[in-house]
Amino acid sequence: MDINKIFQSKSFQAIIIILGILIIVLLIFKAGMIVGGKKADFSCHWNDNYQRNFAGPKEGFLKGFRDRDFMEANGIFGQILKVEGNSIVIKGRNDIEKVISTDDKTVIKSFDQTIKISDLKIDEVIVVIGDPNSQGQIEARLIRLMPQPPKNNLNGQPLAPIDSPDKAAPFDNTLNINAK
Repeated sequence: MDINKIFQSKSFQAIIIILGILIIVLLIFKAGMIVGGKKADFSCHWNDNYQRNFAGPKEGFLKGFRDRDFMEANGIFGQILKVEGNSIVIKGRNDIEKVISTDDKTVIKSFDQTIKISDLKIDEVIVVIGDPNSQGQIEARLIRLMPQPPKNNLNGQPLAPIDSPDKAAPFDNTLNINAK
């Protein structure tokens, strides 16, 4: 078989053209990855260096706010104070009361069961995930009823309430099996 005939055959030329197109497509894809990576890297570093680039304070504009706790806008964990109609008032962190509004799209779960807002009781603990609205409320999308925490530890010592960790009995990691 003659090598010149192989190189001149239509099949060989088609294979070479397909391979050439495939290599060009892969090079274009790789170039797109490099450009995208450079853009992402630039965006990340631009954000990190915003204050330095625009003559802001060295510590950043939010220097005084780093120690403060911001109010939870998209969710909250706390104890139910009131259930009225489609609204729930709960006491969250630092005894801040939040109004939670519900609608037909709100899913309320207790373990693996879906329950109704009327099944929620005062003093139960819930976790709420949703969106803030213009009235300062959280429009709930998911509410999860949490199991009641135990009242005593394994040694029979009372545990601290949810909102006051400083009132807890001192931690004792020894288990007294004979405790009654």
